[in-house]
Amino acid sequence: MDVSHLIEQKLTDLGLDQRDLANAAEVTESYISQLLSRKKAPPAPDRTDIYDKLGRVLKLPPGKLAGLADLQRKQELKKKIESPPMPLFTEVRQLLIDKCRRAKQRQILAIFEKEPFGELERLITQKLVDVVKAFVREELGRENRLRAVAQESGRTYKQMRVSVLDFLDADVFNITPESCVAFLDPMIVSWDIDLASFGLDIVLNRRIAPANVKRFEYVEKQAGSVKEEPGLRKFLNDRSLHGDVTPEEVEFLRHLYFKHGRRPTALYYYRELQNFRDPLHFQKEM
Repeated sequence: MDVSHLIEQKLTDLGLDQRDLANAAEVTESYISQLLSRKKAPPAPDRTDIYDKLGRVLKLPPGKLAGLADLQRKQELKKKIESPPMPLFTEVRQLLIDKCRRAKQRQILAIFEKEPFGELERLITQKLVDVVKAFVREELGRENRLRAVAQESGRTYKQMRVSVLDFLDADVFNITPESCVAFLDPMIVSWDIDLASFGLDIVLNRRIAPANVKRFEYVEKQAGSVKEEPGLRKFLNDRSLHGDVTPEEVEFLRHLYFKHGRRPTALYYYRELQNFRDPLHFQKEM
C-alpha cells in the first residue's frame, strides 16, 4: 500500500473528499489531486508539514502517513540512483552558470558539458538548493510572511504554500526552472568553488538572509577512535540499503566526518556507498 492508496481508502471510509484534505493541509485542491493521482510523489516527511495535518483529519495514528511516505521514497530513490543520471533543465544549468563567479564561468561550463549531469554539477546544485531550503523552511512556519509574499506575487496563500512545499521536496534529480526562478534566483547572489579542495563559497542576498556568506568544504579527520553514527548503524541493519557491503566499504563509511552537529541518516550512507563504488570518482595509480 502506498500513500495515495491509504489516503483514498480513508477518504472513502470517512465520507470525505479532496476539498476537506486541501483545507486541512492548507494547500490547493490541485495539489491533493496530483498527490492522489500519483502525478506528484509524496513529499519527504522532514521537508513538509502536511502529514500531521492530513493524519488528523483522516484519523490515522501519528506518524503513519510519514512512515509510509518515507518507505515509498526510499524505494523510488534506489531506482533513480541505479539509473543513468539525466541532464538538468537547460534553464537550471544556465542559472547556475550565471550565478558562478564570472572569472570561472567558462571553466565550470566546460566541466558541466562533459557529462549530462556529472558529479561536480550535482554537488554544486545540491549545495545551492540546500542553502536556500534552510531559509525557506523557516519561512514555512511564518504565516503572515507567506501571506504577504503571496499577495505581492498575485497568488493565494494556499498556492504560495504549495510552491514552498514543492521546493522543499525538490532535490538535484527534480529541481525545476520554476523553483529556480522563485527561490534560487532571488536568494543567491553568486557562488565560487576551489576545484583543488572543492571548497564552495555561496553569497546570499543581504536583504533576505541575515548570514549572507556560506562556505562548505571537505575536512580531514585526525586518526584515532571513531564514534559510530546512529545513521550508519541503521544503514548496516537495513539489508535493503546496504546489500553486499564489504568490510572495506564499511570502514570508509565509518570514517566519514561531520561538523556543526549535522547527523547523517541511513539514506545518506546508501548514497555515499554508491559514490564510493562509482569508478568515475577515482583515478587509477600510475
